[in-house]
Amino acid sequence: MSKIVFFCIPAHGHTNPTLGVVKELIARGHEVTYYSYEPFREKIESTGAAFVACDAFDAEQKLDPKDAVRVGKDLAFSTKLLVDTTLALNNSVCKEMERLQPDCIVADSMAVWGKAVALKMGIPFVSSTTTFAFNQHSAKILKQSIGELFGMIFSMPKINKDIKRLQDAGFPVKSVLDLIQNDENTETVVYTSPEFQPCSETFGEKYAFVGPSVRPAEGTIAKEKENLIYISLGTVINDNIKFFKNCIKALKDTDYQVIMSVGNLVDIKELGEIPANISVQEHVDQIAVLQQADVFLSHCGMNSVNESLYYEVPLVTYPQTSEQGGVAARVEMLGAGERLLKANPKAIRETVEKVLNTVSYKDSAKKISEGFKNCTGAKGAADKIMQVCGK
Repeated sequence: MSKIVFFCIPAHGHTNPTLGVVKELIARGHEVTYYSYEPFREKIESTGAAFVACDAFDAEQKLDPKDAVRVGKDLAFSTKLLVDTTLALNNSVCKEMERLQPDCIVADSMAVWGKAVALKMGIPFVSSTTTFAFNQHSAKILKQSIGELFGMIFSMPKINKDIKRLQDAGFPVKSVLDLIQNDENTETVVYTSPEFQPCSETFGEKYAFVGPSVRPAEGTIAKEKENLIYISLGTVINDNIKFFKNCIKALKDTDYQVIMSVGNLVDIKELGEIPANISVQEHVDQIAVLQQADVFLSHCGMNSVNESLYYEVPLVTYPQTSEQGGVAARVEMLGAGERLLKANPKAIRETVEKVLNTVSYKDSAKKISEGFKNCTGAKGAADKIMQVCGK
């Protein structure tokens, strides 16, 4: 029996893909301890893993929703949060690792405290990557604007001060890249297919592309019209009343059934009168909706895109961050979607109808779906982790 410790950030798109892997490891007789956050306790404990809460240590948990939007856009701000959390967890986690003596640490690529502890204590490490894997070849799909480039340059002094705080605490890191970037020597599980991953042939044998881990639907959605349009900006950067109002204007009184998930930062009453063909909810069972949908207007979070394409649903892409822009670019490159260039009612309707009425988008989504379903899935991810445990 091996002992495996997981670390993850408080995000459904980063947690959900790991749950099947944890179940698989426990079914094989291994012991799993999972460091996460209270909102995820129930689903993590349902796998059979031992849950450990990190809420009290995570600096991001103390942000208000407006500040949380900066995470992922402001590298210096994000680095400070990550370093604050790593240092806050340092003493308790290191003591726990000494007690547990794990054979392997598996940490989400954004849960850098897991990687930092593994480096500090010399514990074998696996990166759990729910976005694309990046190297000098695949990174070309993330085309930064001049503004973003200058922003990163000017933020480097602040970032380097935070990295110095880690170094002073005994963490063997030279730069922020040691935390946020995997090299060819990092054992890595990537939750997408070789076909969807850009430049997958340039990654070595330490990278396992196991495909998306798609959970079962929790219920069913009735399809009331011939075509169902699903709209969501995800669970993080979704405070955009103007966008949702424009979607309603674009698709009201049409022959389409529209399901729109707006999150808990938008007051549905502020959207005004909701037409009969449009259903607006804070949250929906996305899997159940995608099993019926014909087009998904999405922010292009990796998890959402994986789920959409798994069910052969082409996309209208409307990314909110550079990472989502990279995912959107890959969708467009493979012909499975079209980017929404302007978010006014006319552009929304025209782009949705273009994707809906052009057969090639559906065909491309189906081809990507076939690649996903040919992957090794949770069993392949568990194999990779056990390979690392055995070294």
